[in-house]
Parts: sequence; structure tokens; C-alpha cells
Amino acid sequence: MSQHDAHASDGGNTDHAGHVHADPTGHAGHDHGDHVGQFRRLFWIMLVLAIPTVGLSPMFASFFGYPLPDAAWIPWVSPVLGTVMYAWGGVPFLTGAVSELRARQPGMMLLIGLAITVAFVASWGSTLGVIDAQLDFWWELALLIVIMLLGHWIEMRSLAQTTSALDSLAALLPDEAERVEGDTTVTVAPAELRAGDVIVIRPGGRVPADARVVDGSASMDESMITGESHPVHRAAGDTVVAGTVATDSGIRAEVTATGDETALAGIQRLVADAQTSSSRAQRLADRAAAWLFWYALGAAVLTALVWTMIGRPDEGVVRTITVLVIACPHALGLAIPLVVSISTERAARGGVLVKDRLAVETMRTVDVVLFDKTGTLTKGTPAVTGVDATAGDSDRVLALAAAAETDSEHPLARAIVAAARDQDLEIPSATNFSSSPAVGVTATVEGQTVRVGGPALLDEESANERPIADAWRDEGAIILHVVVDGSTAGALRLADEIRDESREAVDVLHARGVDVVMITGDAEAVALSVAAELGIDRAFAGVRPEDKSATVKQLQDEGRKVAMVGDGVNDAPALARADVGIAIGAGTDVAIGSAGVVLASDDPRAVLSVIELSRAGFRKMTQNLWWAGGYNLISVPLAAGVLAPIGFVMPMSVGAILMSLSTIIVAANAQLLRRLDLDPAAVASARRSGE
Repeated sequence: MSQHDAHASDGGNTDHAGHVHADPTGHAGHDHGDHVGQFRRLFWIMLVLAIPTVGLSPMFASFFGYPLPDAAWIPWVSPVLGTVMYAWGGVPFLTGAVSELRARQPGMMLLIGLAITVAFVASWGSTLGVIDAQLDFWWELALLIVIMLLGHWIEMRSLAQTTSALDSLAALLPDEAERVEGDTTVTVAPAELRAGDVIVIRPGGRVPADARVVDGSASMDESMITGESHPVHRAAGDTVVAGTVATDSGIRAEVTATGDETALAGIQRLVADAQTSSSRAQRLADRAAAWLFWYALGAAVLTALVWTMIGRPDEGVVRTITVLVIACPHALGLAIPLVVSISTERAARGGVLVKDRLAVETMRTVDVVLFDKTGTLTKGTPAVTGVDATAGDSDRVLALAAAAETDSEHPLARAIVAAARDQDLEIPSATNFSSSPAVGVTATVEGQTVRVGGPALLDEESANERPIADAWRDEGAIILHVVVDGSTAGALRLADEIRDESREAVDVLHARGVDVVMITGDAEAVALSVAAELGIDRAFAGVRPEDKSATVKQLQDEGRKVAMVGDGVNDAPALARADVGIAIGAGTDVAIGSAGVVLASDDPRAVLSVIELSRAGFRKMTQNLWWAGGYNLISVPLAAGVLAPIGFVMPMSVGAILMSLSTIIVAANAQLLRRLDLDPAAVASARRSGE
């Protein structure tokens, strides 16, 4: 996610690319959404003022051949309204021009500010009879301000942020905590907790602060912090982290860290640091505007010198002013915003939410895609992937296990029951259900005592482990045994299921010359198993949040352009650090807030859609910039009078036609992006076939 605009001392905002978004009201302190609304209102007000300013302009009326009323006040309508438009509607551009001058980085704002100022001064000179009457540019001034405000409104609307990563991180903490005071518990706010306090975390409850377990044990869902897809058993003496969830049992724990000292706060700092340090490409339009500024300024100086040297200084003034006004490109002001607006709209309809257009522009240059495993390449939930039966009846083993687990809320239990239902097995009814943390569940099924659990269960029952367990364990799978009346009836293999689309995504990325890397908080055996099955180039396992960000930096230090794809809180620092952060839409708010691109679906092939969008958008931007700039390359010399020796000097009316034509062509070219097909399956198919 791009860094929020920093408030400039002049009351405006300068963003990461040096582009200035001035506050039209002159007040600093408004957020990005406020600026979108302010530019929208300012555009409509200026449009209303521009209609009479243009329509009652003598030059405009002469150009289209209609008479103006004879009333004495008519000649003053355009000067008065034009002055209002310059002093009010021109503020964002004049403020931006000053900022660019201070920064010694001429760009679009300085070019616009120069043009409207020259037009304003020249028009008043013409109105008062001080200079040539043909320099009445009130209509051009009005159109220029309206078109540029429209471009800025479109641009800022496309850049508006929809979520806040840091707010979402803070939201992981519960609103209340239960603190033990004597023989009772008292409900307090997490901010009131202090190191040494004993707290109660109930089943399904979220941990309010970093703590050490002092009583009880529970399976903790730490996936949002560590990325570990399996619940982790925590007992007396173990630490639990703020924001994690006790899935099956209640525990008591002693607070060890609160506030800024918690692991969650550390992740917040990493996200903020990564956002601040993320490098950003300079905008194409700003570069073009900078070149055009020097081109126009040089042409104006040369025009004045040449006409003066040949003894026609009056004509030199007219030609110089005309050059400076014409040099401000209407089309260039819309070239990028129109492409951004249409491409982001098209992307949204295709399931790709663009939060930072600079990230999309960068995506076309990415040569490494770093996927988080859990919830991205995999479904993020355990599934039964194998059943081994002692007596050979695997369906019977699965049905008995499902019966025993029916009343359990544990994720593994839900996976077992779901597997039995998916196979249309008849699940017997069970009674006398009980659960023992870190051991398993027990129930009476059809008169038999059925127990399902891990190694601790086998120890309690003195039952034998199935021989296949060693092979499953080497693959990083979870192994649960089913014990019936004290004897091992079979074993279940559970693992985080790989998405079918992941294989195609990896294959097509490889076909495009992009390396695929996987990063996960899971054990190395799990990571290597998934990497081998998908053909992934490199895998980083057992990686904690702070190391995920460091891993992205490591790849960047190798000279790689990295796109990171993830869905959890643990991915947030890496998403912000990467050249392009892509969040799975089904993921957490913080992951979405830290990314520049959000995928509405959980289909990893959608990454290919982002690449396609990046390439198509960049292609249209480049075409529009060349067209808009080409207009200036041709019109400026003609306005300067380069063909005067053969009797041709371009009239202002011709310049106006060329301006309008250029703007229309740029707008029409941007509209072609609506034809772009961003369906992940279609894009993958097209790329795979080499289309």
C-alpha cells in the first residue's frame, strides 16, 4: 500500500511521486477521501462558470461564427468569471507549481500553472487594450482549468484508499479482557492490563496481550500471526501471543507484554516501516510534463529572440504567449487518469481491486512471485487426504471417526466430518462425547468406544501406530489414529489441501519466465511437500512475520523485482515491503490494507490477470503520452511561427482544434481497455497457448 500523502507546508499534499494534490479549500489536514470530494465539487463549480466564460468570449464566438449580444456588460463576463476561475479553480495547480519550483522538479503542475498564468495575464492585457486583441484567452483559460480539474478528480478517485492496515491490526485485539482478582474475574479493557496480571482466555476467545500459560492447555490458532496452518498446543509454561485464538479449551495466563511491547505491535511497526521504505516509480505523466516544460520554455525564449532579431517584437510577444498557452496539453492531463480510471473499473469487474496504481504499473516488470502457502496456494483449512485401515475397510474407519468427532468444534474434527459427508458415508450416531486437550476425543458409537487423536492417545491406550504413519509424517501431514475398544482400527492423514488452480498458476508463470517462490510458517516437511507437488523454484519454511519481510528484502537485494501474494496478518509486512503486494480478498483486512492490489477471488491464477492488466494499462498510457506529447511537438513550433518564412503562422483557432482532437483521441484510446478479459481461467489459457 502506498504511503499516505504527506501534508505540505503550503496547505497542499505532495504524494510519493512528487505530484501535488492541493487542498482546494486552502486547508490542510483532510484525508484522501476529503480531497476526492473537494476536487469533485470544484470541478462542477468551475464547469458552471466556464459555460458563460467560453460562450461569451469574442474569440470563441468568432471561431464558431455566432454573434454576441450588444449589451455593454457582455465584454466583461469572460474577464470577471475568468478571473474567478483563475483565483479559485486554479489554486490547486498554482500551489502545486510553487511546490515543484521549491523542489526544483518541474512537472505537470508547473506546466499547467505557467499556462493558466500566462493566459490570465495576456487576457487581461488584451481586455484592457494593452496588448494585441487576439490574445484574448479567457475561453482557453476556462477550458484548461475545467479539463485539468476533471483529470485530477478522476486520478484522485482511483487512488482513494479503502482500508487501513494498521487499524485492522489493532482490531485483532479483543474489546475486553478477563483479569483474575482474588477468587473472581473482572472485565477490563486490554489497555488496562499490566505485566504480571493473570488473565482468563475462554474457548473461542482471543488473547488480549502476550502472556505465559500458568494453568490449563489449549490448541491455539496462531495462523493470523505466525502463518502456521495447524492449531498449536499450548500448555503451562508456553507463551501465547496477543491476537491469537484458543480453539478448544480455556486457559489462564500471566501477562508478559502489553501495548507497544507485544508481537502484534511489532508487526504494526514492520508494516509502517515497510510502507515508508517502499520504493516507488516516478509517474510517466510527470516525466513527460517535465520534458515538455523545458521544451515549451526553450521554444518560448527562442521565439521571442528570433522575432525580436528580425525586427518584429510585437509579433514576438504574440507568438511567445501563444506558445506558452498552447504548450499546456489538455490531452496529457487526461492521458494517465483516464487509463487509470477505466483500467481500475475494468479490473474491479474482473475481480481485481486496484488500491495503488503504481503497484499495477510495476507488475509488468516482476520476475519473482512470492506466494504465501496457507490460504493462497492451499485452501487454508485441513482436509482428509488419506485413510489407512487395519482391516482394509477405510470407509468404516472414516465413518467411525466422523461419528466420534461430530460434536467437536475443532478444525480437524470438522475436516473429518466433512470428508465423510463428501463421500456420502452414513455417519452413525454417537453418545457420551468427551474431549481431552492434546489427546483427542472419545465417544460411544454403536456400543463401541471410539477414540480419535494423536500420539498421546496411542500412549494412553498402549495402541500401535500404523506403519504408514512414518511416510505421512515425512510429508508434513497431521496424523490421527482411530482406536476402537483399545485397538488401532486405522489412521487418518490430514493436510492443508492444495488448490487445483495453483498448479496452473505456477505453470503459466514459469512459461512467462517468472520464478515462483513459496514462503510459509509451516514446518519444512510441509513446505517441501507442497513445493515439490507444484514445481515451485524455492521454498522458505518456518518463517516468522519479521523474517517474511526480510525474505522479500533478500530477494530484492538479489536484484529481483518481487510480487508478494498473501492473505494473513503475518503476510502484511512482506506485502508492504514487496515491489507489488497482492492480497487474496478472502484474507484478513490487514493483508488487504497492506497490499497495492486485492484479488476478490481466492484463485491464485488471478495473479496472471494483474500482469495482463499491468501490461495493457502501461501500453495505453504510453500510447496516450506519445499522442498527447506529439501534439505539442508539432503545434509549439507552428505556434512559434517556424513556417512564417513561407507565409504560414498557425492561428489560435487551429491550435484549439488540434487540442480538442488530441483530447478526443486520447479518451477513445483509453476506452479500448474495456475490452480486456481479466477472467483468471481465460487469461491463464491464453498465456499457456502463447496468445
